[in-house]
Amino acid sequence: MNAMTSEPVALRLLDREFHIACAPEERAGLVAAAQFLDGKMRELKSNAKVPGFDRIAVLAAVSIAHELLTLRGERANQEQALTDGLAALRKKLDGLVDASVK
Repeated sequence: MNAMTSEPVALRLLDREFHIACAPEERAGLVAAAQFLDGKMRELKSNAKVPGFDRIAVLAAVSIAHELLTLRGERANQEQALTDGLAALRKKLDGLVDASVK
Protein backbone atom coordinates (compact mmCIF):
# COMPACT_ATOMS: atom_id res chain seq x y z
CA MET A 1 0.00 0.00 0.00
CA ASN A 2 1.45 3.35 -0.90
CA ALA A 3 0.49 6.68 0.61
CA MET A 4 -1.10 7.86 -2.65
CA THR A 5 -3.77 5.15 -2.64
CA SER A 6 -4.55 5.02 1.07
CA GLU A 7 -7.45 6.78 2.68
CA PRO A 8 -8.48 7.18 6.30
CA VAL A 9 -11.20 4.95 7.70
CA ALA A 10 -12.98 5.76 10.95
CA LEU A 11 -13.36 2.70 13.17
CA ARG A 12 -15.26 2.58 16.46
CA LEU A 13 -14.18 0.37 19.34
CA LEU A 14 -16.15 0.66 22.58
CA ASP A 15 -17.44 4.08 21.53
CA ARG A 16 -13.94 5.36 20.79
CA GLU A 17 -13.08 6.41 17.27
CA PHE A 18 -9.83 5.49 15.58
CA HIS A 19 -8.67 6.62 12.15
CA ILE A 20 -6.58 4.16 10.17
CA ALA A 21 -5.28 4.59 6.65
CA CYS A 22 -5.87 1.72 4.27
CA ALA A 23 -6.17 0.97 0.58
CA PRO A 24 -9.74 1.31 -0.78
CA GLU A 25 -9.91 -2.41 -1.54
CA GLU A 26 -9.07 -3.22 2.11
CA ARG A 27 -11.74 -0.94 3.58
CA ALA A 28 -14.59 -3.46 3.83
CA GLY A 29 -12.37 -6.09 5.46
CA LEU A 30 -10.95 -3.60 7.91
CA VAL A 31 -14.41 -2.36 8.89
CA ALA A 32 -15.62 -5.95 9.33
CA ALA A 33 -12.57 -6.76 11.49
CA ALA A 34 -13.18 -3.69 13.64
CA GLN A 35 -16.84 -4.65 14.08
CA PHE A 36 -15.80 -8.17 15.11
CA LEU A 37 -13.25 -6.76 17.57
CA ASP A 38 -15.79 -4.28 18.95
CA GLY A 39 -18.24 -7.13 19.56
CA LYS A 40 -15.57 -9.19 21.33
CA MET A 41 -14.55 -6.19 23.44
CA ARG A 42 -18.17 -5.48 24.41
CA GLU A 43 -18.62 -9.12 25.40
CA LEU A 44 -15.52 -8.97 27.60
CA LYS A 45 -16.48 -5.58 29.03
CA SER A 46 -19.80 -6.94 30.25
CA ASN A 47 -17.92 -9.62 32.24
CA ALA A 48 -14.90 -7.54 33.34
CA LYS A 49 -14.32 -6.60 36.95
CA VAL A 50 -12.02 -3.77 35.88
CA PRO A 51 -13.39 -2.59 32.52
CA GLY A 52 -10.47 -0.42 31.37
CA PHE A 53 -10.21 0.03 27.61
CA ASP A 54 -6.58 -1.14 27.42
CA ARG A 55 -7.24 -4.23 29.52
CA ILE A 56 -10.28 -5.17 27.46
CA ALA A 57 -8.33 -4.60 24.21
CA VAL A 58 -5.54 -6.92 25.38
CA LEU A 59 -8.01 -9.59 26.55
CA ALA A 60 -9.83 -9.39 23.21
CA ALA A 61 -6.54 -9.66 21.30
CA VAL A 62 -5.48 -12.73 23.28
CA SER A 63 -8.92 -14.32 22.89
CA ILE A 64 -8.96 -13.75 19.12
CA ALA A 65 -5.35 -14.96 18.76
CA HIS A 66 -6.24 -18.13 20.70
CA GLU A 67 -9.25 -18.72 18.47
CA LEU A 68 -7.11 -18.18 15.35
CA LEU A 69 -4.42 -20.60 16.51
CA THR A 70 -7.04 -23.21 17.41
CA LEU A 71 -8.61 -22.91 13.95
CA ARG A 72 -5.20 -23.13 12.28
CA GLY A 73 -4.44 -26.30 14.24
CA GLU A 74 -7.78 -27.83 13.26
CA ARG A 75 -7.16 -26.91 9.63
CA ALA A 76 -3.71 -28.50 9.71
CA ASN A 77 -5.22 -31.68 11.16
CA GLN A 78 -7.90 -31.73 8.45
CA GLU A 79 -5.28 -31.19 5.73
CA GLN A 80 -3.20 -34.06 7.13
CA ALA A 81 -6.24 -36.35 7.24
CA LEU A 82 -7.04 -35.43 3.63
CA THR A 83 -3.45 -36.05 2.55
CA ASP A 84 -3.43 -39.42 4.33
CA GLY A 85 -6.79 -40.36 2.79
CA LEU A 86 -5.62 -39.42 -0.71
CA ALA A 87 -2.41 -41.42 -0.25
CA ALA A 88 -4.42 -44.48 0.84
CA LEU A 89 -6.75 -44.08 -2.13
CA ARG A 90 -3.83 -43.76 -4.52
CA LYS A 91 -2.29 -46.92 -3.07
CA LYS A 92 -5.56 -48.80 -3.61
CA LEU A 93 -5.84 -47.49 -7.18
CA ASP A 94 -2.24 -48.46 -7.91
CA GLY A 95 -3.01 -51.94 -6.57
CA LEU A 96 -6.09 -52.22 -8.81
CA VAL A 97 -4.17 -51.04 -11.87
CA ASP A 98 -1.34 -53.49 -11.15
CA ALA A 99 -3.86 -56.35 -10.71
CA SER A 100 -5.66 -55.57 -13.97
CA VAL A 101 -2.38 -55.40 -15.93
CA LYS A 102 -1.32 -58.90 -14.82
